[in-house]
Amino acid sequence: MSTSELRDRLDHSIQQHRDDYIAISKDIHAHPETGNNEYYANEVLTALLRKHGFTVTSNVAGHETAFYAVKESAKPGPTIAFLAEYDALIDIGHACGHNIIGVTSIAAAVALSETLDQTGGKVVVLGTPAEEGGLRGKGGINGNVKARFVEHGFLDDVDAALMVHPSGKTRLTGPTLANNHLYFHFYGKPSHAGSSPHKGVNALDALVLLYNGISVLRQQLPDGVRVHGIITNGGQAPNVIPEYASGHFYIRAATREQVIELEPRIRAIAEGAALATGTTVKIEHQVGPRDFRINHALNAVLLDEFTVAGENVDLKEKEGLGSTDAGDISHAVPTAHPYIKIGPDELIGHTVAFREAANSAKGYDALITGAQVLARTGLRLLTDAALLQDIKDEFAGRKTSGQAA
Repeated sequence: MSTSELRDRLDHSIQQHRDDYIAISKDIHAHPETGNNEYYANEVLTALLRKHGFTVTSNVAGHETAFYAVKESAKPGPTIAFLAEYDALIDIGHACGHNIIGVTSIAAAVALSETLDQTGGKVVVLGTPAEEGGLRGKGGINGNVKARFVEHGFLDDVDAALMVHPSGKTRLTGPTLANNHLYFHFYGKPSHAGSSPHKGVNALDALVLLYNGISVLRQQLPDGVRVHGIITNGGQAPNVIPEYASGHFYIRAATREQVIELEPRIRAIAEGAALATGTTVKIEHQVGPRDFRINHALNAVLLDEFTVAGENVDLKEKEGLGSTDAGDISHAVPTAHPYIKIGPDELIGHTVAFREAANSAKGYDALITGAQVLARTGLRLLTDAALLQDIKDEFAGRKTSGQAA
């Protein structure tokens, strides 16, 4: 079977099951679940994979709602992984379009798996919960789930990993920020705020000093470094001196090393705030996502496939960067994390407008187009050994066949 015929086979598979894929994405959108609590989405997505002949194992990598699915041929060949996300944001639901991401990856994986009798190799789907944080998830499970897939060896035999993320514009894989978390707990002494304030020790005062101290520090931070957070507990009643207050802060930077370097300065502010107010402080540290390691050879394939699919790819540098635990995958194997347009150019993630776009006709058209792009990219990696070697050489820091000696 020719490459052209195999590509047609991919497209036929995706179009044949289009209505099913859209219905499942709508269903997940209607049943939003936060990180490490995605039991419904796990059940729906794993049932879909089993229906198409994948062997599925749930409760992997230390997370009950994570899964590993595999389908392989009798012929040797590369292993292509698709990353499925399916968690929602607290309160706002699927305002980052993970209802689309998970189904897009599975649709691409199913289509590609149907060519394995011709291409050889193996297709896997990594069901990765809690991308949106879920860092203090069910049972106190620690976060950064994709890093745990790496630690548990699920990427050991993978040649490349692929996914696509909804957005206001179609873009190639770009940089993201490394991100660590700090949880601050201040402890004081309660008292009546009206009659006996002098007998209390105000934990909220300490947290406010921390917040303001971080705000002052920002003017001394390098470009691109971000520190931001929220007060998670500021007391229970205005007439009671708060004996406990807490906050959760992110430290973001271009590299994990920059994040680690900044953390002692943030801790020092918290310790100083405790000293100034007579409180005590407990600081919890949590490792978040790594920065993204971009593979330009893989990006070039995606540009080709997006263009063939009729997408207008915005090649300008993106303004403002977020974080994703797909960055951890990108340090283990060559990884693609492009974006596909589901709404107006000005669409912003983690908003009600984005949530509605993730449940729109344009959003579901993007699901199908994204699946085609990912499946076609996977097919090229399975059938073009030189191309895959170039991608792996770039990842390993070696010169590729497209570079001058």
